[in-house]
Amino acid sequence: MYQYNEIDQKIVDERVEQFRDQTRRFLAGELGEAEFRALRLMNGLYIQRHAPMLRIAIPYGLLSSEQLRMLGFITRKYDKSYGHFSTRQNLQLNWPKLEDVPDILAHLAKVEMHAIQTSGNCIRNTTSDHLAGVNPDELEDPRPYCEIIRQWSSFHPEFSYLPRKFKIAVSGAEKNDRAATLVHDIGIYLVKNPQGEIGFKILAGGGLGRTPYIAQTVREFLPKKHLLSYLEAILRVYNQHGRRDNIYKARIKILVNALGIEKFREMVDAEWEHIRDSALQLDENQLQHFREFFTPHAYDKNAADDSSFSTQIQADKNFAAWTKHNTVEHKIAGYRSVYISLKAPGIAPGDMTDEQMEAVADLADQYSFSQIRVTHDQNLILADVKQGDLHALYQALGKLGLATANIGTLNDMICCPGLDFCSLANAGSIGIAKQINEKFDNLDYLYDLGEIKLKMSGCINACGHHHVGHIGILGVDKKGEEFYQFQLGGSAAEDASLAKIIGPAVAKEDVANTLEKIIDVYTDKREGDERFIDTYRRIGMQPFKEAVYA
Repeated sequence: MYQYNEIDQKIVDERVEQFRDQTRRFLAGELGEAEFRALRLMNGLYIQRHAPMLRIAIPYGLLSSEQLRMLGFITRKYDKSYGHFSTRQNLQLNWPKLEDVPDILAHLAKVEMHAIQTSGNCIRNTTSDHLAGVNPDELEDPRPYCEIIRQWSSFHPEFSYLPRKFKIAVSGAEKNDRAATLVHDIGIYLVKNPQGEIGFKILAGGGLGRTPYIAQTVREFLPKKHLLSYLEAILRVYNQHGRRDNIYKARIKILVNALGIEKFREMVDAEWEHIRDSALQLDENQLQHFREFFTPHAYDKNAADDSSFSTQIQADKNFAAWTKHNTVEHKIAGYRSVYISLKAPGIAPGDMTDEQMEAVADLADQYSFSQIRVTHDQNLILADVKQGDLHALYQALGKLGLATANIGTLNDMICCPGLDFCSLANAGSIGIAKQINEKFDNLDYLYDLGEIKLKMSGCINACGHHHVGHIGILGVDKKGEEFYQFQLGGSAAEDASLAKIIGPAVAKEDVANTLEKIIDVYTDKREGDERFIDTYRRIGMQPFKEAVYA
């Protein structure tokens, strides 16, 4: 993984001291609320319903064991001994004291972490496929390009005050998109052209929230050397022409759809002509420099010869189920990538305690080259585990409450913090997740249902990505009461689609029962092993609507 150099460390250390002084001046009354607001947002600090919320950057979802251990320490010392992993592959602290935030940032800086540009109208944390570098289906590891983008976008003077926040995702596997690339302001796929050259397919204008859109293709093939200059051209067009008069119409998705993709592409290409051969052009030495931070680990060449794995699968049916649902194929024979589910029943989806963080850091040291990954779906991954070590790892995770074998099931839901924490929310999400878990508590039944992407948001800002859930749930306020609107047919994968509203919102106490009616239609109409999304696309909305509102 990327290691800070002296310049990186100096920048982060200086930012800590700057914010320490800014916080001191604010608490002393020397800075007004409006002045301090811009400064705290630059450092990932929000004011939420009950306390400040600090969003910590985890670039492209990759953590070292030392970093995860530090996050555990910070949550224990400065928060309530847990943190929340978000769909942006970041970690959020929901209870820090304002006066403690500079100290938290100082601790983060010791392990090459920060909260810079995790909020505000700037380029946010670049996300990627959580199986980057290890999955057999990718064309090339996208993480070196994520790091290039991170360094280019950090403190970029021209893009520090964009019309609105800006999010970029990079995927090395166009045909199996695990990064929700098509619902980002800019989405980047590694692709191969007819000549066999690997470059980028560039998309723009995706996003969720109040006005959801799927990204459109701006350029089918971009040579690698032009990555930064082309991104700069897109950002310049957006910065110059994006709306600043209305916060709800300020995202690039509004600009792209107002202009039309042809006109937008024409404007980007015109801007690109001025800078395509500038100092932004990447040469092979630069590309190789970044690739070297992500070289393959020293894998055991004899890992595939270990026969204990097959024996353990036969002897322990619970371990067999966990292996089937919570591990996936690795490009190296004898290894598997392991999902650590943060969706145990009774736990807020995406939450993890300080003790769990520190214990998983130890397990990463023991079993997975001291690295951990955060997924877009709010789980963790140990990406490089020998199959002979899986049973011991499974037992260790079980003792931590982290071996729930539910990845990809209905209960592996995305869920925002909702009304429990967020000042923007209209309704709770965490309590609804608990209600659903209690209704659908039979894992064998969930396995029979197959893959269902359930995504839930407490407000229209869509932090829970409800627009692209196979089943999406949106919390709404009706005269001071919490109601929930169901949407069906969304997808954030390579077949991206926006869900459609099934009908009027239902009362809070009826959410799980309404979901059951939807699932009953699916099981009745399903053909063979058809996924929920495929059944919905085949039969349409009407059968579900009739069942819910009969």
